[in-house]
Amino acid sequence: MASPLDRPLAARRPPSSVRHFARRIAAVLVILGLVALLVSRIDFTHDFHRMHVRVLSGAPEGNYHALVDRLAARAALRHGVIENVTSAGSAENAKRLAAAATSCDAAFALSQEGLAWDPSLRLVGRLSKAESVLFLAKNGDDIHEFADLKGLRIGVGPSDSGADTIARQIFALPDFAPLGVVLSNHPLDEQLAMTVRGELDVAIVVIDADAPLVEEWVARRGLQIASFAHTEGVARRLPHLRAGHVGAGVYDSVRGIPKVDKSVMKVETLVLGNGCASRIASMDFLELLSLELPDFVRHNKEAPNTSTLPLAPASVDFFANDGPQLADEYVPWLVEVMPPANWAYVVMAVSLLFNAMGFGHRFRLWRIDATRVKLEGELASIFPPATTLGDIDRIDPDPTFSKSETAAAIDHVVKELEALAARSRRYSLSVLVPMGQEMAYRYQEGVIYETIAVLRAFRRRAGEARR
Repeated sequence: MASPLDRPLAARRPPSSVRHFARRIAAVLVILGLVALLVSRIDFTHDFHRMHVRVLSGAPEGNYHALVDRLAARAALRHGVIENVTSAGSAENAKRLAAAATSCDAAFALSQEGLAWDPSLRLVGRLSKAESVLFLAKNGDDIHEFADLKGLRIGVGPSDSGADTIARQIFALPDFAPLGVVLSNHPLDEQLAMTVRGELDVAIVVIDADAPLVEEWVARRGLQIASFAHTEGVARRLPHLRAGHVGAGVYDSVRGIPKVDKSVMKVETLVLGNGCASRIASMDFLELLSLELPDFVRHNKEAPNTSTLPLAPASVDFFANDGPQLADEYVPWLVEVMPPANWAYVVMAVSLLFNAMGFGHRFRLWRIDATRVKLEGELASIFPPATTLGDIDRIDPDPTFSKSETAAAIDHVVKELEALAARSRRYSLSVLVPMGQEMAYRYQEGVIYETIAVLRAFRRRAGEARR
């Protein structure tokens, strides 16, 4: 049996114990540092401090503005910032939000459905409570048909407001052309005051029917809600509208205001985004909306999206999981790099990569073993069948083994084995080798070097016998 001293010097030189210990300590310290860094980045007390967004709402007296104010108050309690940006209403909000996609002066906006959307906008969500399209007049109780509006002066709110957009869509229908109404734009409060004074016959507002402004002008300032018998016919031709009602006595149960149920049209309110908000800020904003509006998630999951706008990526995940995922809450910086669903693909890709590396490692190892067995098979043409390395180590060479062709055959096998051992060592240092699996190459090298040592010793004895 060959002595371990016959192994090449590089193969048997032990590493420095001090250097080896120092490397282990350094590796442990690096791992501990990485773990400490990871733990320090976990947000155990999730708040909204990463959210600082500007939201386009509407007129200060409107429901949109009031809603954003409530969201801002909730955000402030958990260190978030929402800036409530006053605007003329829905249409202006949509235009300003699209224009802010490059400057990021605003990240979100409230707008009613039914507008022409810029393709850069995304749907963040839909509020669970639809707004009402209210026709307010001093004699609103006497208006029961759209034909009763013939020739009237109708205020439709500020230009580019939601009320303006919907009113002009309704009166642009062919059925309404003979009515000959006169539409005009006015600020909301001014429009309502003009209706009370008789300067306008009807004021159209699009607002939550429970908003304080409606209660003020209907219950205390004498305006009445007009009710139409054929709202379903209008809603059928304007898909963003649907029929609804305002219950009798909702503003004053004692005086009965309104006296009967009022048939009105409803329109959904959309929360729009332009991509300026980060995923973290978007998730926090969605969480605030779900806290303020308990039916927000359920409504967005169950009701169909008829806005034609694609749902924002953060909203897709939020609604699918009934809220933020654990990664969004505790490691938001990680999902900011890539959404959680994409990380699953990364893990799958890494797994496939390691499997491919393992296959490459096993294939190389198999080729080394097959080549070694093939070279050992060549020895059968030199030595008797079933001869072992131990037998060769004990053979006393006779003159036949000193023939040139026999010596050349042995030298060839030794040379090929040396090359194979070098290849095995090179492969063992490859990145394809999983940690701990390099010992399989060491085993192959051990067998190869042992064979080389026995053959070299045999060649020396054969040379001495010839002399």
